[in-house]
Amino acid sequence: MTTYGTIPTSSSPQGPSGEYISRAKERIKAGLGARRPWKLMFNFRSFNFPSPFREVFGRIRSNVAYFRMNYAMVVLLILFLSLLWHPISLIVFIIMMAAWLFLYFLRDEPLVLFGKTVDDRVVLIVLAVVTIVLLFLTHATVNILVALLIGVVLVVVHAGLRKTDDLFVDEENSGLLTPPAASSSST
Repeated sequence: MTTYGTIPTSSSPQGPSGEYISRAKERIKAGLGARRPWKLMFNFRSFNFPSPFREVFGRIRSNVAYFRMNYAMVVLLILFLSLLWHPISLIVFIIMMAAWLFLYFLRDEPLVLFGKTVDDRVVLIVLAVVTIVLLFLTHATVNILVALLIGVVLVVVHAGLRKTDDLFVDEENSGLLTPPAASSSST
C-alpha cells in the first residue's frame, strides 16, 4: 500500500520543540496557580499582634505553608532588585534561573546522565550549590546576603502578624490551606 501524495500528520503540528514549549507553559501556569491572591495576602484586616506570643510560631508555620509561592516570589524579587547594580551577577542569576527551570521545574522525565538516572534531590543540591557558588564568585556577596536577609525578615514578620482565621485546612488537597471563598458550600 502506497501513501504517495498524502500529508503526514503528527500529534503536534509545532514539532518537538514547540511541544516542549507548550508543556513548559502549562507547567509554569500550574506552578503559578499555587500562588495565592495578593489581595488575600495583604488584607489589612487580617493583621494583628498575637496575644500569646507562642501563637506566633503556629501563624508562621500556617502562613508559610499557605503563601509559600507568594513568599518565594517576594524573596526572588528582592534578590533580583538587589542585583540590578551588579550586571554580571544579574546575568548569572538569570542564567541560573533558566537552568533551574529546565533541569528541575519543567522536567517531565527523570534526568539521565551517561546512562544513569539522577535523583531529583541530587539535581536540587547540585543546582543550589552551583547557583550559590556562581553568585558569590561575581563579588555580590554582601548584596545577596542582605537581600536574602531582608526577604526572610519580611516573610517572617508578615507570617507572624497575619491571622490565620480566614484560612482553613482542606482535607482534599492533602492538608493544604485554602481560603473559605474557594470552597464550595452547599446551603
